[in-house]
Amino acid sequence: MNFKPGNYITGKSLSRRTVLRACGAAIGIPLLDAMIPAGPAAAQTEKLQAAKRLQYVYMPMGCDHSRWTPGGPDLTNLPPILQPLDEHSRHVNVLSNLELAKAYPGSHATSNAAFLSCAQAKHTESTDYFLGTTADQVAAKAIGKKTKLASMELSMDLTQMVGQCDNGYACVYQNNLSWSSPTTPLPSEAHPRLVFEAMFGEGGTTEERRARMKEKSSLLDSMSDEINSLKNQVGASDKRTLDKYLQTIRSVETRMQRSESAENNGEKRDLERPLGVPASYEEHAKLMIDLQVLAFQADVTRVITFQLARETSKRSYPEIGVPESHHPLSHHGNNPQKIEQLSKINRFHVSLFAYLISKLEASTERGGNLLDNTVCLFGSGMGNPNIHDHTNLPTVVAGGSSAGIRGGKHIEYSPHTPLANIHLTLLQAVGVDLEQFADSTGRSPELTQPLNL
Repeated sequence: MNFKPGNYITGKSLSRRTVLRACGAAIGIPLLDAMIPAGPAAAQTEKLQAAKRLQYVYMPMGCDHSRWTPGGPDLTNLPPILQPLDEHSRHVNVLSNLELAKAYPGSHATSNAAFLSCAQAKHTESTDYFLGTTADQVAAKAIGKKTKLASMELSMDLTQMVGQCDNGYACVYQNNLSWSSPTTPLPSEAHPRLVFEAMFGEGGTTEERRARMKEKSSLLDSMSDEINSLKNQVGASDKRTLDKYLQTIRSVETRMQRSESAENNGEKRDLERPLGVPASYEEHAKLMIDLQVLAFQADVTRVITFQLARETSKRSYPEIGVPESHHPLSHHGNNPQKIEQLSKINRFHVSLFAYLISKLEASTERGGNLLDNTVCLFGSGMGNPNIHDHTNLPTVVAGGSSAGIRGGKHIEYSPHTPLANIHLTLLQAVGVDLEQFADSTGRSPELTQPLNL
């Protein structure tokens, strides 16, 4: 259980798989300079370059295009919904005129189901559902072989929809973004503690690991000797990287512990928000995002999907001045007040994506930072929610400079360009050997070209 430097050092370098073990848990370590071989072993250095990752973030129920679409080819004057991305514009591409042709006839179920599969959902309310393998799972099979978890499927909704889904479509289509095969949907996890345990837990049942962890005030406290031993083996730059990484883990632990108290600001727990889940949607979302960044840093996984809310969500957002439910607002009937409220929700969701970008950019690793090495796709499977269409999907691609993605652009494709073209391009960018994905008609070279080329 104790960290012993001699167990992890080959020559003068640490193993890329160095871990700290204690209390039934194992914490992976970010890629450090001390992991790069010296002398003759340096020929193997290319194997230790930072990994390429894929991140998918789903925004339900389309958007207000009048406040979403940039007015020109660059991002110097972002519209209201996208303004939270302003400081990150050089890393961002906004994509217009993309379509999910296989999502028709238009519905909420098919919006969610087709977003990552670009496949036709079988019209059924029974268990004979059928869709297609999603882009994240294509990536997981190709680049997830060397990580603890081939992929992570996360969401913000703690309960599965049952019996309140689109007529003619099984609820599984709305509940699950990821499918490892046409008949195998992958459930998502929204509870921060369970995500933390999946990332760092090792050995025993979930209950046994939790009991052991409760014996210590903090997982990091239980590993203090191991952490100090590791720091003695690395240089000043690596120590700074480790300190920043461990500070993030400490912050996540503290926030989870606060949420796991019997009361949170005097508010009792309920069935919809069980013990350990923050009362605030924004706090919950940011905690889930921080966990995702940690998962990438520790190379726990290289593929993550994150559903900000399910289609037909009745969630309201009083913290941003929107007490009305999201789904009814999406059917706005061209009412200006409802459209404005919908745009506030859209902007709020974009602000969370901006938070993710900022966290990835702030996380340094060899050769750059996590944002450089992560290709992020943010978007919705629905265009105009008022008419349930699947054209001109709100879509943003961020990061991925080390994978050849060039930001700072508003790319207007020809009308009805398949979203599958973007999936194909991003999969190829992270090293997936693939010539076609779903109904793709080709890759998108525009994503890899500098602005005004």
